[in-house]
Amino acid sequence: MRPFVAFFLRGNTYTDPIDGKSYRRFLPYGYAKVRENVLAPGTLSLERHRLFWLYLKNETTFFSAPLRVLHFAPEQAFVQKFKKQKNLSYTTTDLNSPIADVKADICDLPFKDNSFDFIICNHVLEHIPDDTKAMQELYRVLAPKGTAIVQVPYDAKLSTTFEDNTITDQSERTRIFGQYDHLRVYGMDYFKKLASVGFDVKALDYTATLSREDIECYRLCRGELLPVCKK
Repeated sequence: MRPFVAFFLRGNTYTDPIDGKSYRRFLPYGYAKVRENVLAPGTLSLERHRLFWLYLKNETTFFSAPLRVLHFAPEQAFVQKFKKQKNLSYTTTDLNSPIADVKADICDLPFKDNSFDFIICNHVLEHIPDDTKAMQELYRVLAPKGTAIVQVPYDAKLSTTFEDNTITDQSERTRIFGQYDHLRVYGMDYFKKLASVGFDVKALDYTATLSREDIECYRLCRGELLPVCKK
């Protein structure tokens, strides 16, 4: 159905920078709370995907330099485009995804130390019971001077990450954690936790570099922070 929906919604009000196509509106998306006008009909990208793409395109050498890339839980908005990049040695991994190249546990990766120049790990850690171990594994397999982008859903109003395993009702977990299978709501201490395993972490507000018109055109979340981690 996706091509038909994309065709029906074509227009010139909003643009998905990932495929460059424009629409009169985007689709709604959400679990505990539905967000209107956020899901691009063509790539099925959300705000976080489009922000990440703009950062890669405008601020990095991702599309030009020879890079060894590891992509966790590969999003369909990106995977085919990244596979076509001749400058990338591109590997996807996930414990369950049928489109992943390597089936692996993020807490016990089958890769040697310093194996990758760039790691993409978006909205994964909130599903992992031992997220500290997962962070340590990301740090281990990242090469010196490499970059890891490790996005998670977080609440900027929370100073401390919240977890409560005694909440077992799925609807209640969805209400509190955003999805029933999320194990925590990250607070602003998330960036310090990344730093605690060795990363040099920058909580980058990339939307601050964009115009109000671009933020609206691309349907981004103003103020969303990108965790840019260096080794």
